Amino acid sequence: MTASKVKTTPKKKTATKKATPKKKTATKKTVVKKTLSKNATIKKTTASQRTKVICISHKEDADGISSAALIRQAFGGDAILVDYPGQMEALNQVASNEKLKSLFICDLGLSKKTQDEFIDIMRTLRKNRVSVTYIDHHDIDPDVVKALQKIKVNVIHDIHECTAVQVYSAYKSKLDDHASFIATCAAITDYMEDRPIGSKLLQIYDRQFALISATVLTYNIVGHQKEPDYLLYLVEELAESKFPHEIPNTFEFAQIQVEKLSQIIDKVKKGMKTMKNLGYMEILDAGASGAVNFVMGLSGKDVGVAYKERIDHGIYAVSVRGSKNCKVHLGKIVNLLATDLGGSGGGHDKACGAVIPKPKIKKFITELNKKIA
Repeated sequence: MTASKVKTTPKKKTATKKATPKKKTATKKTVVKKTLSKNATIKKTTASQRTKVICISHKEDADGISSAALIRQAFGGDAILVDYPGQMEALNQVASNEKLKSLFICDLGLSKKTQDEFIDIMRTLRKNRVSVTYIDHHDIDPDVVKALQKIKVNVIHDIHECTAVQVYSAYKSKLDDHASFIATCAAITDYMEDRPIGSKLLQIYDRQFALISATVLTYNIVGHQKEPDYLLYLVEELAESKFPHEIPNTFEFAQIQVEKLSQIIDKVKKGMKTMKNLGYMEILDAGASGAVNFVMGLSGKDVGVAYKERIDHGIYAVSVRGSKNCKVHLGKIVNLLATDLGGSGGGHDKACGAVIPKPKIKKFITELNKKIA
Protein backbone atom coordinates (compact mmCIF):
# COMPACT_ATOMS: atom_id res chain seq x y z
CA MET A 1 0.00 0.00 0.00
CA THR A 2 2.74 2.33 1.03
CA ALA A 3 4.92 1.39 -1.90
CA SER A 4 2.03 1.86 -4.26
CA LYS A 5 1.46 5.32 -2.93
CA VAL A 6 5.09 6.15 -3.20
CA LYS A 7 5.19 5.07 -6.87
CA THR A 8 1.96 6.77 -7.78
CA THR A 9 2.70 10.05 -6.08
CA PRO A 10 5.93 10.88 -7.96
CA LYS A 11 4.24 10.20 -11.29
CA LYS A 12 1.50 12.64 -10.50
CA LYS A 13 3.96 15.18 -9.16
CA THR A 14 6.20 14.77 -12.17
CA ALA A 15 3.29 15.13 -14.53
CA THR A 16 2.20 18.20 -12.68
CA LYS A 17 5.69 19.70 -12.78
CA LYS A 18 6.01 19.06 -16.49
CA ALA A 19 2.59 20.47 -17.31
CA THR A 20 2.85 23.55 -15.12
CA PRO A 21 5.83 25.19 -16.88
CA LYS A 22 4.19 24.73 -20.26
CA LYS A 23 1.04 26.48 -19.13
CA LYS A 24 2.96 29.30 -17.47
CA THR A 25 5.17 29.80 -20.51
CA ALA A 26 2.20 29.87 -22.82
CA THR A 27 0.48 32.39 -20.58
CA LYS A 28 3.54 34.65 -20.50
CA LYS A 29 3.88 34.55 -24.28
CA THR A 30 0.21 35.39 -24.69
CA VAL A 31 0.50 38.30 -22.28
CA VAL A 32 3.63 39.58 -24.01
CA LYS A 33 1.98 39.34 -27.42
CA LYS A 34 -1.11 41.16 -26.20
CA THR A 35 1.00 43.86 -24.55
CA LEU A 36 3.11 44.34 -27.67
CA SER A 37 0.02 44.43 -29.81
CA LYS A 38 -1.61 46.98 -27.52
CA ASN A 39 1.50 49.17 -27.44
CA ALA A 40 1.81 49.01 -31.20
CA THR A 41 -1.81 50.09 -31.53
CA ILE A 42 -1.27 52.98 -29.15
CA LYS A 43 1.84 54.10 -31.02
CA LYS A 44 0.09 53.77 -34.36
CA THR A 45 -2.93 55.75 -33.14
CA THR A 46 -0.77 58.47 -31.61
CA ALA A 47 1.29 58.80 -34.77
CA SER A 48 -1.79 59.03 -36.97
CA GLN A 49 -3.57 61.56 -34.78
CA ARG A 50 -1.42 64.55 -35.77
CA THR A 51 -0.80 64.45 -39.50
CA LYS A 52 -2.92 67.23 -40.98
CA VAL A 53 -1.56 70.52 -42.33
CA ILE A 54 -4.03 73.41 -42.62
CA CYS A 55 -3.63 76.99 -43.79
CA ILE A 56 -6.28 79.53 -42.81
CA SER A 57 -5.96 82.57 -45.05
CA HIS A 58 -7.79 85.70 -46.14
CA LYS A 59 -10.20 85.04 -49.00
CA GLU A 60 -10.94 88.57 -50.20
CA ASP A 61 -7.75 89.54 -52.02
CA ALA A 62 -4.76 88.23 -53.92
CA ASP A 63 -2.45 88.48 -50.92
CA GLY A 64 -4.50 85.99 -48.92
CA ILE A 65 -5.12 83.63 -51.84
CA SER A 66 -1.47 83.77 -52.92
CA SER A 67 -0.27 83.14 -49.37
CA ALA A 68 -2.44 80.02 -49.16
CA ALA A 69 -1.09 78.85 -52.53
CA LEU A 70 2.54 79.25 -51.44
CA ILE A 71 1.93 77.42 -48.16
CA ARG A 72 0.27 74.61 -50.11
CA GLN A 73 3.22 74.38 -52.49
CA ALA A 74 5.73 74.30 -49.65
CA PHE A 75 3.93 72.05 -47.15
CA GLY A 76 0.90 70.49 -48.86
CA GLY A 77 -2.27 70.22 -46.79
CA ASP A 78 -5.60 71.99 -47.06
CA ALA A 79 -6.63 75.63 -47.24
CA ILE A 80 -9.51 77.28 -45.39
CA LEU A 81 -10.37 80.70 -46.80
CA VAL A 82 -12.23 83.19 -44.61
CA ASP A 83 -13.09 86.86 -44.32
CA TYR A 84 -12.46 88.81 -41.12
CA PRO A 85 -15.88 88.09 -39.54
CA GLY A 86 -15.38 84.36 -40.08
CA GLN A 87 -11.82 84.18 -38.78
CA MET A 88 -12.48 83.19 -35.15
CA GLU A 89 -15.16 80.66 -36.05
CA ALA A 90 -12.75 78.91 -38.42
CA LEU A 91 -9.99 78.90 -35.81
CA ASN A 92 -12.27 77.36 -33.19
CA GLN A 93 -13.29 74.60 -35.60
CA VAL A 94 -9.71 73.85 -36.56
CA ALA A 95 -8.59 73.83 -32.91
CA SER A 96 -10.92 70.90 -32.21
CA ASN A 97 -9.45 68.81 -35.06
CA GLU A 98 -7.59 65.95 -33.37
CA LYS A 99 -5.60 65.21 -36.53
CA LEU A 100 -4.17 68.72 -36.84
CA LYS A 101 -0.36 68.74 -36.84
CA SER A 102 0.59 72.12 -38.35
CA LEU A 103 -1.44 75.31 -38.69
CA PHE A 104 -0.53 78.35 -40.78
CA ILE A 105 -2.54 81.56 -40.41
CA CYS A 106 -1.97 84.10 -43.18
CA ASP A 107 -3.03 87.68 -43.94
CA LEU A 108 -5.63 87.84 -41.16
CA GLY A 109 -4.97 90.84 -38.95
CA LEU A 110 -6.04 90.95 -35.32
CA SER A 111 -8.20 93.60 -33.72
CA LYS A 112 -8.58 94.67 -30.11
CA LYS A 113 -11.85 92.74 -30.01
CA THR A 114 -10.47 89.41 -31.20
CA GLN A 115 -6.85 89.35 -30.05
CA ASP A 116 -7.44 87.88 -26.57
CA GLU A 117 -9.59 85.06 -27.92
CA PHE A 118 -6.98 84.47 -30.62
CA ILE A 119 -4.21 84.06 -28.03
CA ASP A 120 -6.37 81.64 -26.00
CA ILE A 121 -6.94 79.44 -29.06
CA MET A 122 -3.23 79.50 -29.88
CA ARG A 123 -2.43 78.49 -26.30
CA THR A 124 -4.78 75.50 -26.56
CA LEU A 125 -3.21 74.42 -29.84
CA ARG A 126 0.30 74.64 -28.45
CA LYS A 127 -0.70 72.57 -25.38
CA ASN A 128 -1.84 69.94 -27.85
CA ARG A 129 1.58 70.16 -29.49
CA VAL A 130 0.28 71.64 -32.71
CA SER A 131 2.86 73.64 -34.65
CA VAL A 132 1.47 77.14 -35.32
CA THR A 133 2.86 79.81 -37.66
CA TYR A 134 1.24 83.23 -37.89
CA ILE A 135 2.25 85.32 -40.93
CA ASP A 136 0.84 88.81 -41.38
CA HIS A 137 1.58 92.43 -42.27
CA HIS A 138 -1.24 94.29 -40.53
CA ASP A 139 -0.55 96.50 -37.54
CA ILE A 140 -0.56 94.36 -34.38
CA ASP A 141 -0.24 95.27 -30.72
CA PRO A 142 3.40 94.48 -29.71
CA ASP A 143 2.11 92.84 -26.52
CA VAL A 144 0.15 90.36 -28.64
CA VAL A 145 3.29 89.44 -30.58
CA LYS A 146 5.16 88.87 -27.30
CA ALA A 147 2.32 86.74 -25.93
CA LEU A 148 2.33 84.57 -29.06
CA GLN A 149 6.10 84.18 -29.03
CA LYS A 150 5.99 83.25 -25.35
CA ILE A 151 3.82 80.21 -26.10
CA LYS A 152 6.14 79.37 -29.01
CA VAL A 153 3.93 80.41 -31.91
CA ASN A 154 6.18 81.14 -34.88
CA VAL A 155 5.38 84.79 -35.65
CA ILE A 156 6.47 86.20 -39.01
CA HIS A 157 5.35 89.81 -39.02
CA ASP A 158 6.49 92.82 -41.04
CA ILE A 159 4.23 95.78 -41.78
CA HIS A 160 6.53 96.78 -44.66
CA GLU A 161 5.92 93.73 -46.88
CA CYS A 162 2.69 91.98 -47.86
CA THR A 163 2.00 88.55 -46.39
CA ALA A 164 2.69 86.52 -49.55
CA VAL A 165 6.10 88.15 -49.92
CA GLN A 166 6.87 87.19 -46.32
CA VAL A 167 5.74 83.61 -46.98
CA TYR A 168 7.97 83.50 -50.05
CA SER A 169 10.96 84.88 -48.14
CA ALA A 170 10.53 82.48 -45.22
CA TYR A 171 10.11 79.30 -47.27
CA LYS A 172 12.01 80.11 -50.45
CA SER A 173 13.99 76.87 -50.29
CA LYS A 174 10.77 74.83 -50.36
CA LEU A 175 9.24 76.73 -53.30
CA ASP A 176 9.86 76.65 -57.03
CA ASP A 177 11.00 79.63 -59.12
CA HIS A 178 7.44 80.54 -60.12
CA ALA A 179 6.59 81.31 -56.50
CA SER A 180 8.29 84.68 -56.81
CA PHE A 181 5.73 85.70 -59.44
CA ILE A 182 2.81 84.75 -57.19
CA ALA A 183 4.33 86.87 -54.42
CA THR A 184 4.86 89.74 -56.88
CA CYS A 185 1.18 89.75 -57.88
CA ALA A 186 0.20 89.86 -54.22
CA ALA A 187 2.51 92.82 -53.59
CA ILE A 188 1.00 94.73 -56.51
CA THR A 189 -2.60 94.23 -55.45
CA ASP A 190 -1.77 95.22 -51.86
CA TYR A 191 -0.07 98.42 -53.09
CA MET A 192 3.24 97.19 -51.66
CA GLU A 193 5.26 96.58 -54.81
CA ASP A 194 7.51 99.52 -53.90
CA ARG A 195 8.70 97.92 -50.65
CA PRO A 196 12.26 96.52 -50.30
CA ILE A 197 11.59 92.87 -51.15
CA GLY A 198 8.46 93.47 -53.24
CA SER A 199 10.29 95.87 -55.54
CA LYS A 200 13.15 93.41 -56.10
CA LEU A 201 10.67 90.68 -57.04
CA LEU A 202 8.90 92.99 -59.47
CA GLN A 203 12.19 93.72 -61.21
CA ILE A 204 12.43 90.06 -62.20
CA TYR A 205 9.40 90.39 -64.49
CA ASP A 206 8.12 92.72 -67.16
CA ARG A 207 6.14 95.31 -65.23
CA GLN A 208 3.11 95.38 -67.54
CA PHE A 209 2.91 91.60 -67.61
CA ALA A 210 2.95 91.49 -63.82
CA LEU A 211 0.37 94.30 -63.52
CA ILE A 212 -2.16 92.72 -65.87
CA SER A 213 -1.68 89.30 -64.25
CA ALA A 214 -2.22 90.72 -60.77
CA THR A 215 -5.30 92.63 -61.93
CA VAL A 216 -6.87 89.60 -63.61
CA LEU A 217 -6.23 87.51 -60.51
CA THR A 218 -7.78 90.15 -58.27
CA TYR A 219 -10.91 90.52 -60.39
CA ASN A 220 -11.43 86.76 -60.36
CA ILE A 221 -11.06 86.66 -56.58
CA VAL A 222 -13.38 89.59 -55.92
CA GLY A 223 -15.96 88.33 -58.39
CA HIS A 224 -16.13 84.83 -56.85
CA GLN A 225 -16.44 85.71 -53.17
CA LYS A 226 -19.69 83.77 -52.92
CA GLU A 227 -18.13 80.69 -54.53
CA PRO A 228 -15.71 79.15 -52.00
CA ASP A 229 -14.97 76.14 -54.20
CA TYR A 230 -13.72 78.40 -56.98
CA LEU A 231 -11.45 80.28 -54.59
CA LEU A 232 -9.96 76.99 -53.40
CA TYR A 233 -9.54 76.05 -57.06
CA LEU A 234 -7.50 79.22 -57.58
CA VAL A 235 -5.30 78.27 -54.62
CA GLU A 236 -4.65 74.85 -56.17
CA GLU A 237 -3.91 76.25 -59.63
CA LEU A 238 -1.49 78.86 -58.29
CA ALA A 239 0.19 76.24 -56.10
CA GLU A 240 0.83 74.27 -59.27
CA SER A 241 2.79 77.23 -60.66
CA LYS A 242 0.24 78.45 -63.17
CA PHE A 243 0.06 82.05 -64.38
CA PRO A 244 -3.37 83.67 -64.04
CA HIS A 245 -3.80 83.63 -67.85
CA GLU A 246 -3.26 79.86 -67.85
CA ILE A 247 -6.26 79.29 -65.57
CA PRO A 248 -9.35 78.76 -67.76
CA ASN A 249 -11.68 81.75 -68.35
CA THR A 250 -9.85 84.16 -66.04
CA PHE A 251 -9.51 86.91 -68.64
CA GLU A 252 -13.12 86.49 -69.75
CA PHE A 253 -14.33 86.82 -66.19
CA ALA A 254 -12.05 89.79 -65.55
CA GLN A 255 -13.68 91.54 -68.49
CA ILE A 256 -17.10 91.01 -66.89
CA GLN A 257 -15.80 92.53 -63.65
CA VAL A 258 -14.37 95.53 -65.50
CA GLU A 259 -17.78 96.18 -67.04
CA LYS A 260 -19.40 96.01 -63.59
CA LEU A 261 -16.84 98.40 -62.14
CA SER A 262 -17.37 100.87 -64.95
CA GLN A 263 -21.05 100.96 -64.00
CA ILE A 264 -20.12 101.65 -60.37
CA ILE A 265 -18.42 104.90 -61.37
CA ASP A 266 -21.72 106.50 -62.33
CA LYS A 267 -23.40 105.16 -59.19
CA VAL A 268 -20.66 106.60 -56.99
CA LYS A 269 -20.94 109.99 -58.68
CA LYS A 270 -24.65 110.07 -57.93
CA GLY A 271 -24.73 108.36 -54.53
CA MET A 272 -21.63 109.32 -52.56
CA LYS A 273 -21.70 111.87 -49.75
CA THR A 274 -18.91 113.92 -48.25
CA MET A 275 -17.78 115.24 -44.91
CA LYS A 276 -14.94 117.60 -44.23
CA ASN A 277 -12.21 114.94 -44.41
CA LEU A 278 -13.72 111.99 -46.24
CA GLY A 279 -16.14 110.73 -48.85
CA TYR A 280 -18.48 107.80 -48.08
CA MET A 281 -21.15 105.65 -49.66
CA GLU A 282 -23.24 102.56 -48.99
CA ILE A 283 -22.77 99.96 -51.73
CA LEU A 284 -25.80 97.85 -52.63
CA ASP A 285 -24.95 95.70 -55.65
CA ALA A 286 -21.16 95.28 -55.59
CA GLY A 287 -18.32 94.72 -53.16
CA ALA A 288 -17.27 97.62 -50.94
CA SER A 289 -13.59 96.98 -51.66
CA GLY A 290 -14.19 97.38 -55.39
CA ALA A 291 -15.92 100.73 -55.00
CA VAL A 292 -13.95 102.40 -52.24
CA ASN A 293 -11.18 103.79 -54.46
CA PHE A 294 -13.80 105.42 -56.70
CA VAL A 295 -15.37 107.00 -53.61
CA MET A 296 -12.04 108.40 -52.49
CA GLY A 297 -11.01 109.63 -55.93
CA LEU A 298 -14.34 111.12 -57.04
CA SER A 299 -15.00 112.79 -53.68
CA GLY A 300 -11.76 114.75 -53.88
CA LYS A 301 -10.99 113.79 -50.28
CA ASP A 302 -7.91 112.07 -48.89
CA VAL A 303 -10.00 109.26 -47.39
CA GLY A 304 -12.78 107.17 -48.91
CA VAL A 305 -15.22 104.88 -47.08
CA ALA A 306 -17.46 102.29 -48.73
CA TYR A 307 -19.69 99.93 -46.78
CA LYS A 308 -22.01 97.07 -47.62
CA GLU A 309 -24.57 95.37 -45.39
CA ARG A 310 -24.04 91.76 -44.41
CA ILE A 311 -27.65 90.86 -43.68
CA ASP A 312 -26.74 87.41 -42.35
CA HIS A 313 -24.52 88.93 -39.65
CA GLY A 314 -26.35 92.19 -38.91
CA ILE A 315 -23.24 94.20 -39.68
CA TYR A 316 -21.67 96.41 -42.31
CA ALA A 317 -18.46 95.30 -44.02
CA VAL A 318 -16.46 98.51 -44.39
CA SER A 319 -13.52 99.33 -46.65
CA VAL A 320 -11.38 102.41 -46.02
CA ARG A 321 -8.72 103.83 -48.34
CA GLY A 322 -6.38 106.77 -48.02
CA SER A 323 -4.54 108.75 -50.67
CA LYS A 324 -0.80 109.39 -50.60
CA ASN A 325 -1.61 112.70 -48.94
CA CYS A 326 -3.32 111.02 -45.98
CA LYS A 327 -1.15 111.78 -42.94
CA VAL A 328 -2.64 109.35 -40.39
CA HIS A 329 -2.40 105.56 -39.99
CA LEU A 330 -5.91 104.51 -40.95
CA GLY A 331 -5.43 100.91 -39.78
CA LYS A 332 -4.66 101.93 -36.21
CA ILE A 333 -7.50 104.47 -36.05
CA VAL A 334 -10.07 102.06 -37.50
CA ASN A 335 -8.97 99.26 -35.15
CA LEU A 336 -9.59 101.33 -32.02
CA LEU A 337 -12.74 103.01 -33.31
CA ALA A 338 -14.37 99.80 -34.52
CA THR A 339 -13.65 98.07 -31.21
CA ASP A 340 -15.19 100.95 -29.24
CA LEU A 341 -18.35 100.58 -31.33
CA GLY A 342 -18.63 96.84 -30.75
CA GLY A 343 -17.06 95.78 -34.03
CA SER A 344 -13.55 94.98 -35.19
CA GLY A 345 -11.12 96.25 -37.77
CA GLY A 346 -7.63 97.29 -38.72
CA GLY A 347 -5.09 97.07 -41.50
CA HIS A 348 -2.48 99.18 -43.24
CA ASP A 349 -1.81 102.88 -43.03
CA LYS A 350 -3.57 103.63 -46.34
CA ALA A 351 -5.87 100.61 -46.72
CA CYS A 352 -7.92 98.87 -44.06
CA GLY A 353 -11.30 97.42 -43.26
CA ALA A 354 -13.78 96.98 -40.46
CA VAL A 355 -16.86 95.15 -39.33
CA ILE A 356 -19.35 97.55 -37.74
CA PRO A 357 -22.71 96.73 -36.10
CA LYS A 358 -25.46 98.02 -38.36
CA PRO A 359 -26.87 100.66 -35.93
CA LYS A 360 -23.36 102.15 -35.41
CA ILE A 361 -22.33 102.80 -39.00
CA LYS A 362 -23.18 106.51 -39.03
CA LYS A 363 -21.33 107.06 -35.77
CA PHE A 364 -18.33 105.21 -37.19
CA ILE A 365 -18.16 107.52 -40.20
CA THR A 366 -18.65 110.64 -38.09
CA GLU A 367 -15.95 109.68 -35.59
CA LEU A 368 -13.56 108.63 -38.33
CA ASN A 369 -14.01 112.01 -39.98
CA LYS A 370 -13.01 113.69 -36.69
CA LYS A 371 -9.98 111.50 -36.10
CA ILE A 372 -8.40 112.02 -39.52
CA ALA A 373 -8.59 115.80 -39.32
